Amino acid sequence: MTMLSSSTLAVANPWALVPSLGNLDAYISAANRMPMLTLEQEQEFARKLKNENDLEAAGKLVLSHLRLVVSISRQYLGYGLPHGDLIQEGNIGLMKAVKRFDPDQGVRLVSYAMHWIKAEIHEYILKNWRMVKVATTKAQRKLFFNLRSMKQGFKADADASDSDMHRSTLNPQEVDAVAKQLKVKPEEVLEMEMRMSGGDVMLDPTPNEEGEEAFGPIAYLSDTNHEPTVMMAAHQRDVLASDGIAAALEVLDERSRRVVEERWLKVQDDGSGGMTLHELAAEYGVSAERIRQIEVAAMKKMKAALAEYA
Repeated sequence: MTMLSSSTLAVANPWALVPSLGNLDAYISAANRMPMLTLEQEQEFARKLKNENDLEAAGKLVLSHLRLVVSISRQYLGYGLPHGDLIQEGNIGLMKAVKRFDPDQGVRLVSYAMHWIKAEIHEYILKNWRMVKVATTKAQRKLFFNLRSMKQGFKADADASDSDMHRSTLNPQEVDAVAKQLKVKPEEVLEMEMRMSGGDVMLDPTPNEEGEEAFGPIAYLSDTNHEPTVMMAAHQRDVLASDGIAAALEVLDERSRRVVEERWLKVQDDGSGGMTLHELAAEYGVSAERIRQIEVAAMKKMKAALAEYA
């Protein structure tokens, strides 16, 4: 076992020893070269963190266990998520473990940290593996993280016997075996298998080879008629067209109101409107231009009244 050298212990910023995750190969190589702590060193640093909140000691505990995160993260590469992201989430779990580690419990940090690293990676996978979450209960999570490996075991047995070697779904006997081993209902096994086997569909259109935006399902899945802002705007228009117009007409004198009603609000059975400017002019004994001026002034008053009503 390689011990932590005195030169490493003296580094003021221990994180400077590890490159960025942007260069994944260099990071993994550096993490695997980090010296391991002896039991005495681990307890010394853990007590400094616990009793004195020594952050440098915490950094050394974390650095010496980065290789553990790299090793655990490799177990989850089958979910199609970036290895660097899995390592980063695992590092968060490692730091949580270091913060809560009690050196007086008689357990090595490596054993204690494994739970926290896996828990953090599990959360990341569940949040990002599918747009719609595939596992929300404890039983579903157990299924999610065990069903894939168990299916691979069944497939290996089938390949060995050259029977059903191209089958991708579980048969009834395998479903019962999974349900019994994981202590869940067979129906839950079938539902999780269906969820995990379903492919993701991009709702938003993506550019094609010519750089033009392609057609996406979101174009026909969206219902703009029931979009909240559209419904609110439609409701406001309905209110203005009924109560708002009635309130606006109340601010006009009798002649102005009659002109507006005849010119804009009346509809005959044949689809035509009300009286013309000349017909109204003849009724009131004024010129058509005068009726037009009354109409313009009345519309301005109504517009101001509608603005206040809205």
